[in-house]
Order: sequence, then structure tokens, then C-alpha cells
Amino acid sequence: MIDDTLHKAIDAELGSKRCRLRFARQLEARFEEDTQRRRSHMLVVAGMIAIPIYFLFLVNDYSFRAEIFIQILLLRLAGIFVISLPIFWLVYRGVSPIMREALMASIIVMTMLIACLVLSASTTPFSYFDVFSFGLILVAGNIFFPLRFSYACLSSALSILIMLTFVLDYEPMPREAKDLALLGIFTTTLFTLVTNYRLERSERKSYLLVLREKIRAGYYQKDNQKLSQLSMTDPLTNIANRRQFDSLLATRWQEAGEQGACLGLMVVDIDYFKAYNDYYGHLKGDKCLRKVAAAMQANSRDTDLVARFGGEEFVILMAEATAASARQAAERIRQSVEALQIPNVGHSSHSVITVSVGVATLCPSDGLTSADLFAHADAAMYIAKQQGRNRSWVADTDVLLSSANAIN
Repeated sequence: MIDDTLHKAIDAELGSKRCRLRFARQLEARFEEDTQRRRSHMLVVAGMIAIPIYFLFLVNDYSFRAEIFIQILLLRLAGIFVISLPIFWLVYRGVSPIMREALMASIIVMTMLIACLVLSASTTPFSYFDVFSFGLILVAGNIFFPLRFSYACLSSALSILIMLTFVLDYEPMPREAKDLALLGIFTTTLFTLVTNYRLERSERKSYLLVLREKIRAGYYQKDNQKLSQLSMTDPLTNIANRRQFDSLLATRWQEAGEQGACLGLMVVDIDYFKAYNDYYGHLKGDKCLRKVAAAMQANSRDTDLVARFGGEEFVILMAEATAASARQAAERIRQSVEALQIPNVGHSSHSVITVSVGVATLCPSDGLTSADLFAHADAAMYIAKQQGRNRSWVADTDVLLSSANAIN
């Protein structure tokens, strides 16, 4: 389910006035997937807490029916170690949502059955007081765990049916006590089921609200990323703009200084571009800029930054560059643009679009800045223009280094 569809499904569920707890199919699957691990862990933890509480009733067993205490102890131990603990292990390891809830509901029904078997096995006076505690089993299933509402209803119904089967025919218990106990259990069942419903409804609504906010946050993040990308990209050529170049130049200059490496920079200017624009018009001029930018991008390393500096001028920033590698890269860029064979009749009938490339390499050191690197590459580009255009020129950075050393 894509985010837009999911967002609409969430809004539809939040706006629905239905009493049914289950979501639409795809959203329900998402809910179960997101909550499965946490819910399984919670059910097992609740079960492990319930076990020692359950064994506290052995005190009551020993007080009222000491003559059959061993049999009752074995019955309760079997219920825990043969049935409950294996179920907890399966739930913890992970089973389907239906199986998980069914297994946990079976523990509630089993507990009620054991409680009724213990009651029926005892004929001592006042053993029927046990019946008044049966409601605690339903409290555990409907609120303490709690089971999903539909399974809570099913386990409650089965538990009450089992209880009625044993209690109604239990002769030691007076009729009046039976009526009171059954009334208490029925009302406990109703109250706990209503509470169970409200708990699950609240959980599901909270899940929807959180999921919606996560989706919205994702949208905002995507929007911010798009805005950030737009602010760093030249809209015409779809390569980096001057803002991105200035930011990355400062960063890479610092990194090169820390690593003891050198940076290379090309300043590239399209030859006779004004003549091209005047002859072909600005729309053709824009198309020409896009082609030149694409050629430079295609013939640069992945680690190089190709940016439009302004107008028909471009820059290419090269990390870990040497004078030799920068010179070769500049020639490759120049030849790739010339190979486009874009006619420039505005200059002459046999002319094609070419570029002049100024190249400089510097290793960051005391007294030098990234501005010095750009100044040298820019000056070299103008020398290439003066030397006849359609050529690359490598700046003599030794002069700058000598000057910097003399200052220091």
C-alpha cells in the first residue's frame, strides 16, 4: 500500500463512526505487522506475572481441602507446565495473530476448567467460596492480558458455560450463594468486556494517529529534501549551482587540508556564446547549455562536482587531484564539448561550440585559501581565451606558493 492510499485509509478509519474494531483489510494487516512483536512480548510478560499469582490459590486449596491437596497441586502444575508455558513459548517465538489470540484465550478457558474441577473434587464446608473468585479469571483474560475483544467475548462465553455446568449442580453450595455468585460473575463479565472493548479501540485509534503523523513527517521530510535539492541545483541544466559549489569548495578544502591532499579546479567558459545566443535565440541557447553541461557531467568522475557558475561559465571541482590528472581531465572536457559538433554560425559559417578551460591545483597550507584556487583557475581560463580559445590552460601555482611562503 503506497503512502497516499494508506493516508486516505487512515483518515477514513478515524472518521468512521462504526463500532467494529477491525480495520479495512490492508490497514488491518499493517496494524498486525507493526504491533505483532510488541503485543506478543506483552502477552508473555503478563502471563509470567499471572503464574505466581495463580499459585497463591494453593494456600486456599491447602486450607479448604488438605485431603486432596496433592492431586490439586498436580492438576495446577499440569495446567501451567504442560499447557500455559508451551503456549507462552509459541507466542513469544511468533505465530499468526489468529493463533496468538486463540492460544491465549485457551489459557483462560483452561484456567476456568481447572478451577471448576478443583471445586467439584472438594466437598468440605465452605469450598463453594471458590466460586466468588472465578470472576478474577475473566478479569485476567479481558483486562490484565487483555485478549482482543472478539476472543475475549468467546473465552468469556466458554468460561461461563463451563462454570454453569459445574456450579449449578454443585450441591454443597446454597441456592442463594449460587445466585449471588453467578450475578457477580455475569456483571464482572459485562464490565470487563466493555473495558476490553474500550482498551482495544483506544489502542487502535492511537496507532492510527501515530501512523498518520509518521506518514506526514515522511511527506515533510521529502518536501524538505526536494526544496534542499532545488536550492542546490541549477534549474536549467540540472547540475549543481553556484551555491552548492561554494558550500562544497569550503568543505573539500578543509578535508584536503586534513588529509594532506590537493584540490583541482576547472573554470570552463563557452566560446563565443553571445554570438550563438544572438543568432539562434535564447531557447536554442538554453538547449546548448544543457548539452554542454551533460557532456561535462558525463566525462567527469563521480567524485567531481560539475556546477554552473553563472551564464555560460561552469566549474568542475576535483578531489585528490594532481597537476597531471587535472590537465588530462581538462582536455577530456574540452574535447567532449567540441565532439558535440553544435554549429555556431553566429560566429562563423564553419564554427562549432567549444570551451576554454582554466585549470589550477593547490594543496591547502598556511597562507592559502580556497579563493586562491578559484582565482588561479579563473585567471588560467582567461589566458586560454587570449591564446585563441578552444584550449585548456594550466595555472602556474608555483608563483602563488612562492608568494605565500615569502609572506610567511
